[in-house]
Amino acid sequence: MARDVRPVHHPDKRHVEMPYAPALLVRRGSLLFLSGLTAAPVYHSHPHREEEFDLPPRMREQAGLLMENLKTTLAAAGCTLADVVSATRYLTDVAEQDDLNAVWASHLGAHRPTTTTVEVSRLATHANCKIEISVIAVGEDTTTASVRSSGRVRRSQRRAERIQEKLTRSKRKPARRKPARKKPARRK
Repeated sequence: MARDVRPVHHPDKRHVEMPYAPALLVRRGSLLFLSGLTAAPVYHSHPHREEEFDLPPRMREQAGLLMENLKTTLAAAGCTLADVVSATRYLTDVAEQDDLNAVWASHLGAHRPTTTTVEVSRLATHANCKIEISVIAVGEDTTTASVRSSGRVRRSQRRAERIQEKLTRSKRKPARRKPARKKPARRK
């Protein structure tokens, strides 16, 4: 069954172009939760090694690297940026939000997930990171199809077991003949 995600707007909404949807209603689909991503490589050493965090100093470049990390991580789960329904964005300088929004819009096009943007003093990943984004996406609803399919398989297996059981019983037991019923004698 395919996913079903619908934007929700206020009935009296103003006609203003916004970089996000006020709400998205997910009717069908499987939810995918991504850990926070930065411009740094997704797979980096722990404890951190400085050379892995040699990042561009500007928000626009870091946002571009982050979006590539985001696309790669979504693709690993069979999703795309169009499947993102919610994003929490952490910035070390809210004055650079317009640069982030420009990169965000260039990658998402007309798609508008819900967003929350928060300014923080520093990101825990590394001091060179200017932005971290955590997202929730909706993938295809494979559970319904697999549950339905596995239900059919179980029913077929039970049916085969019942048939086998009947065959086994019929081989073990000799056929029993019912004793002939004596007809009651007729009275004359």
